[in-house]
Amino acid sequence: MPQPPAKPGNRDVAAFLERLGAMPAVRPASGRPARLLFAVDATASRQPAWDRACHLQAEMFAAVQGLGGLAISLCYWRGYGECAATPFLADAAELGRRMAGVRCLGGQTQILRMLGHALTATRAEKLAAVVMVGDAAEEPPDPICHAAGELGLRGVPIFAFLEGEDPAASSLFRQVATLSGGAFAPFDPASAAMLRDLLRAVAVFAAGGRGALAALPDAAARCIAGQLPAPR
Repeated sequence: MPQPPAKPGNRDVAAFLERLGAMPAVRPASGRPARLLFAVDATASRQPAWDRACHLQAEMFAAVQGLGGLAISLCYWRGYGECAATPFLADAAELGRRMAGVRCLGGQTQILRMLGHALTATRAEKLAAVVMVGDAAEEPPDPICHAAGELGLRGVPIFAFLEGEDPAASSLFRQVATLSGGAFAPFDPASAAMLRDLLRAVAVFAAGGRGALAALPDAAARCIAGQLPAPR
């Protein structure tokens, strides 16, 4: 059966992705740890997953020993219009201490504000990647997708990990990952091991690139590697 002609919007997306693939890769300054923004939804429904993330964040630091290190800034949104970020920290204990001091509060998602912060951060000093962990998306998608594309053009992939199966959030998280040159993966709320493997894979990619990611044997690493754009 013949396929229907591509819609103009589809052609626009294809043209953007071609432009994204042509952008030169930008690497962190030699001798400095890779900078990663760890963005986590801290609205009320997220407390159990937040507690797991507090324990799992140390895995990211441990995974990149020998790869040049990692500096992580925690960014979170919660409550009424609160979106905050820590400095970039190279110590797992300090990041864990700060995470343990945060309590989830009811409120709407603030993904767009987080992406705006990521753009500001990478203009100051290159980000290697953004990790986004959440279970909902309650904002208009177009501005979020635009910001994700801006990060992609600056060589900052977003790794969007969705807890659960919310259809609207799944659609948006996938688009954010694609437009930025990153990867999307859902994970089971009850599986700490699944989220651990995803976070470890991104940390290794941020610090060591595709070669280091390819050396990881687990399914999470293969899932991420299989979605990345072709090397430039």
